[in-house]
Amino acid sequence: IHGGAGVYPRNIIGSGIFISPKGVLEHSGSVGLALVVWLLGGCIAALGSLCYAELGVTIPKSGGDYSYVTEIFGGLMGFLLLWSAVLIMYPTTLAVIALTFSNYVLQPVFSNCVPPYMATRMLSATCLLLLTWVNCSSVRMATRIQDIFTVGKLMALGLIIVVGLVQIFNGHYEALTPQVAFSLDRVPSVGQIALAFLQASFAFSGWNFLNYVTEEVVEPRRNLPRAIYISIPLVTFVYTLTNIAYFSSMSPEELLSSNAVAVTFGEKLLGMFSVIMPISVALSTFGGINGYLFTSSRLCFSGAREGHLPSLLAMIHYKNCTPIPALLVCCAATIVILCIGETHNLINYVSFINYLSYGVTIAGLLYYRWKKPNLYRPIKVNLLVPVCYLMFWALLLGFSLYSEPVVCGVGLVIMLTGVPVYFLGVHWKEKPKCIYNFIGEFLKNGRSKHFICIMPSLTFLIFDF
Repeated sequence: IHGGAGVYPRNIIGSGIFISPKGVLEHSGSVGLALVVWLLGGCIAALGSLCYAELGVTIPKSGGDYSYVTEIFGGLMGFLLLWSAVLIMYPTTLAVIALTFSNYVLQPVFSNCVPPYMATRMLSATCLLLLTWVNCSSVRMATRIQDIFTVGKLMALGLIIVVGLVQIFNGHYEALTPQVAFSLDRVPSVGQIALAFLQASFAFSGWNFLNYVTEEVVEPRRNLPRAIYISIPLVTFVYTLTNIAYFSSMSPEELLSSNAVAVTFGEKLLGMFSVIMPISVALSTFGGINGYLFTSSRLCFSGAREGHLPSLLAMIHYKNCTPIPALLVCCAATIVILCIGETHNLINYVSFINYLSYGVTIAGLLYYRWKKPNLYRPIKVNLLVPVCYLMFWALLLGFSLYSEPVVCGVGLVIMLTGVPVYFLGVHWKEKPKCIYNFIGEFLKNGRSKHFICIMPSLTFLIFDF
């Protein structure tokens, strides 16, 4: 990767901007405060990105948070981060994107009501199964889909911004005037503001993705900061303009009552061409599901290769060279979450765990500075950057947990279940011989037909990673 500035927007800009505006407005309580949340969300993402840039060149390993936390705090903390990513972050994000896809496809059909629960779940699961099959069949086909469907999100956002600016130039900006924008029907609590930030952070998630391929970045000392300085302000600018466009033509009540904000926007302003909007967003989210399936399965694959997940997940198909077991696990976990979650609760759920992992990683930066003060750091950010981020992080997580104790608490509990799994599966080396014999026979039979295992040693299914 010779640059990086192009990688960041492509990974950050996804389905989040078509989902989160409703949640941000709902929790912030006013148009003006919602726009402030979007701007500050970009600033916080920039602070986090700068910290990750230092970590990326100080610990030049691909793998992002997982690699840094394992290097700094040891195997247990790294495993918990991996455990939460496999069980919570990736499946929940996939579920949210899949639900967004089905909502935008079905909304024009059910224009006067919310699409039926079973219809959205069935269409989401069908899309997920189709793309899982594609990723199992061919890496080339999966990457080609990603390239083609990236056009969808750019077309949708470009259309929204242009139409919104035309509306503003024609004088339709009453809702954006300060006296109207900051008028509050109710004063939001600090906890509600924290939840608004969690909703916005879902749209910004992806700002750390370049750190997953640090080893492949040419001249990371120069290109990582360049990617941050160009891309984060660009994405923040696009997101803010998109929200301004929404508010130029939709009242807060209309936006909150809409199940597919961009579709409602298109129906109001595009007339007979309004069908472009759901098609564009559906293309965007379809590509987003494909991209997250691709990367999440590789994370499972990498964790298994490092000995932190079952060796079964490190198997690849001998002919297609695709990690089929890892893909099937990601698909199954996502379908389970589809059946039990509602979109905006899922966003709070996954954003809380995302922020938790970001904070632990950036706290590791401070600890590493104290632990190895003389280590050469090609990029060394001002100490105020991680300190400011961690202060915001502590307040955000504390108030979010206070406001949504069940949603956020469930994520914490699932993460902590990784502790006994780590000690039984990873730390406990001397297991009974019968377990090794059973697993060895199982993998031998499976491998002879369709799979090869690239792990150096054959170990477990559940308690031998």
